[in-house]
Amino acid sequence: MRREVLDVLMKPTVTRHDLPLRMADFISLGEALDYAARGETGMNFYTRRGELGCALPYESLRTQAHALARKLLSLDLPKGSRMALIAETNTDFVRFFFACQYAGLVPVPLPISMNLGSHRAYVDHLRGMLIDCRAKIAMAPTEWLPFLQEATEWLGLRFVGQTSSFDDLPDTNVDLPAIEPEDLAYIQYTSGSTRFPRGVMITQQTILSNLTAIIRDGVKIRPGDRCVSWLPFYHDMGLVGLVLAPLACQISVDYLSARDFAMRPRIWLDRMTESKATISFGPSFGYDLVSRRLRPGEAQRFDLSHWRVAGVGAEMIRPEVIERFAARLKPAGFNRKAMVACYGMAECSLAVSFAPLDSGIAVDHIDGDGLSRSGVAIPSHWCSNPADTREQHISSYVDCGIALPGFEMEIRDSKGNELPERHTGVVHVRGASVMSGYFGDADATARVLSPDGWLNTGDIGYRVTDRLHLTGRQKDLIIINGRNIWPQDLEYIAEEQPEIRPNDALAFSIPGPDGDEQAVLVVQCRISEPKQRHDLIKRLKRLLYLELSIDCLVDLVPLHTLPRTSSGKLSRSWARLDYLGEHVGRYETGKKNPGHQQALPETDPQNKAV
Repeated sequence: MRREVLDVLMKPTVTRHDLPLRMADFISLGEALDYAARGETGMNFYTRRGELGCALPYESLRTQAHALARKLLSLDLPKGSRMALIAETNTDFVRFFFACQYAGLVPVPLPISMNLGSHRAYVDHLRGMLIDCRAKIAMAPTEWLPFLQEATEWLGLRFVGQTSSFDDLPDTNVDLPAIEPEDLAYIQYTSGSTRFPRGVMITQQTILSNLTAIIRDGVKIRPGDRCVSWLPFYHDMGLVGLVLAPLACQISVDYLSARDFAMRPRIWLDRMTESKATISFGPSFGYDLVSRRLRPGEAQRFDLSHWRVAGVGAEMIRPEVIERFAARLKPAGFNRKAMVACYGMAECSLAVSFAPLDSGIAVDHIDGDGLSRSGVAIPSHWCSNPADTREQHISSYVDCGIALPGFEMEIRDSKGNELPERHTGVVHVRGASVMSGYFGDADATARVLSPDGWLNTGDIGYRVTDRLHLTGRQKDLIIINGRNIWPQDLEYIAEEQPEIRPNDALAFSIPGPDGDEQAVLVVQCRISEPKQRHDLIKRLKRLLYLELSIDCLVDLVPLHTLPRTSSGKLSRSWARLDYLGEHVGRYETGKKNPGHQQALPETDPQNKAV
């Protein structure tokens, strides 16, 4: 560990505002750190056992980042050169990130290996992003250095090394470069870019605009606030929401690594209890993982009464998951009104909309069949008919709030026309927090970003007055006989079965024999006995037909098979590609793939009862 870090007192940084609270009204992220360094707050990094590993006050971070910036300048790189950083949750990442800010370099956070597959898959993933961003130098913690060295082989980077290699560079006495609002602050790779890298360009003025909106209008920071985060630093919510935003308003954060959280989810609650933190965010699966791991009566040992903003976003929000978390943690003093739904994406820096604080999760229950037929989200109570004995298919979508100040939002049809209230279409946004484009990819940029600044998010949703409700991703929609089927509905039905755990199912569509779309459900299965597997397939197919009136192919695959994005989220698009690669031509060749069991074709006599 670096001497400068050892010199820091091994006690948590405090939550105290000795400075006037500012709303990220800075010229650059470096200036934001200059401001935060004048106070007594900072970052605390905790071990998997919940012990404080290192405290890093913002004052110390600024000192270390300045010193490192002068060493980076000894490499004599042009301003704006990209520096790739393997983004482990530790002090070195934030030190290097801000050293780049002061040195006029552009940091590019790259993921650590989180269920990305084999050694070769991870190296290829890194290599693709390094080539795409045209990195000049790259840093990795000692643990990840061999992967980085392999990925950079033959790429001709100026300098590749671990943290100590950069610390050994000579100091320079040259002035730090001036940083302008239009300069790139960093490049953020989107979570869906493992196979096809897509680096979002975020300028200084772009990110600071979003930080202002988050601090002032989204979370509404108050004196005495404190954050806890287990989100990875290479993810937009982890970096922007829980590193840059707290620093810009000078509040302290306690960090846990995402890997430690995945192994011991209750450490999130331990940290919230011990620090009396008021703000923490996570995707639905994080809340789900915690509530499922809680043992009966265990919630009472936690104190979550201080938790005033429990943000949830980064993926489709499942209301039943949030309700279960709130109910199980009520004995710990958790207030269900602390739950705050939000919507955002890396292409918008981070946040686009926030639901109101102190209101809890609001859910719109609609006629699911009507939505599939007409694309209109009709409230379920509007279409109840006592004379109609058919069971109504109810779909529930979370209210993600109103657009933050500075954003315009429209719901558009396939021709680009704005749609009225409760009509589903593609969400388009425009504002100061929208990206400049994808680095080095003008064609991809032009496909989503119009000349007048409107971003096609690719998300499907509808408005109720000015409030946004998301129903899925445009590319994920399954369209069968003119009906829009949301893959989340199929996945939810599967995950309700006792043999299947959360995040064990993915749904998508493939071209059918007649050219129409065919729904497919891929399920990670722990059952090895052939008859039990076949019975599970028959049950799933029957439930899917009863609930959604569709025939669906069901494929049982081994554990740890479903592909994930760089941020650890399941990827339907990659699962679809994998499925097509595995199964195209299967019926022609008669071959089976080891470890897979697929539902038999509908023409097979064994399946006629389904």
